[in-house]
Amino acid sequence: MQKSPGVALNGLRVSRETLQRLETFADLFSKWAKAINLVAPSTKDDLWRRHIVDSLQIYQLCPGNHRWLDLGSGGGFPGIITAICLAEIGEGWVHLVESNNKKAAFLRTALLQTGGRGSVHAVRIEDAAAVVPDCDIVSARALADLDLLLEYIEPWAIRNENLKALLHKGRDYAEEIDKAHGRWRFDLVKHESVIERDSVVLEITGIKRLNASSSR
Repeated sequence: MQKSPGVALNGLRVSRETLQRLETFADLFSKWAKAINLVAPSTKDDLWRRHIVDSLQIYQLCPGNHRWLDLGSGGGFPGIITAICLAEIGEGWVHLVESNNKKAAFLRTALLQTGGRGSVHAVRIEDAAAVVPDCDIVSARALADLDLLLEYIEPWAIRNENLKALLHKGRDYAEEIDKAHGRWRFDLVKHESVIERDSVVLEITGIKRLNASSSR
């Protein structure tokens, strides 16, 4: 069956089927956000640009059949958006890690109603490696500074030398990179955000902890 032509969201193209899933998610998000705090109140009225499209760029940096791990999934960004994109190709999977039970319930409902390809794990990030032992890509958005994020990601990087991390970062990202280099060695590609001029998506591979002697 021929698919409908795609549509553009801030220059990012999606199919009409994916757009419909995103609209379903946006409606659900608006209902749940009245009862629980899913995103910063100051950004809630700009849902599509600040959150949905901002998350969409993550998947479009690395589309295809991959095993994703989304840390601190919160209101579903970027994890649910990635799961919706995977639904179109019928391959790949997202493991969403969110320790807050109310937010985890929202994420499960969102996957069910949109048909997104994913599952929710209501555990602390520090305990997630026991539940989700393997993945290809780790994503995180508005979660922690880079040094701590690499600490979180390390268990999966040890198991998979080809692991890739795709991490949203704001205007202070250069300082975070400098700080992280004090404890970590990694390869880095910076992708300019399609949403915010001063923001980037950091594509990080080859994550290894520096030992005490090599960091001096």
